[in-house]
Amino acid sequence: MFEVTIIKTFSAAHLLAEIGGKCEELHGHNFKVEVTVGADALNEEGILIDFRIVKKWLKDILDRLDHQHLNELPFFQGVNPSSENIARHIFTTIKPMAHSQGVNILNVKVWESDTASVTYKE
Repeated sequence: MFEVTIIKTFSAAHLLAEIGGKCEELHGHNFKVEVTVGADALNEEGILIDFRIVKKWLKDILDRLDHQHLNELPFFQGVNPSSENIARHIFTTIKPMAHSQGVNILNVKVWESDTASVTYKE
């Protein structure tokens, strides 16, 4: 199994309803996102996938999240924009793009601080 991981960052604000504590108030994070794709075989060029392709997928998604109040975005309506749900949103958005390039998305890790992260995978 070969894996490629791309890391990018974005900044956004959110509030998390009904969890208690300060996170119920509007606050922000400088999120770091890691996306890993993989497959058992390399392509004809001897690579899994061009890094630039995965970077573009992630950039396009994060551009829609960057400097936003996440609670106000359509895909978080009725859903807490937690790091867990951010990771799932990124995963499900990239999944069909990855399949079209002959790779699988293996996981998405979202860091909301240097010491706290979540990972989503199917």
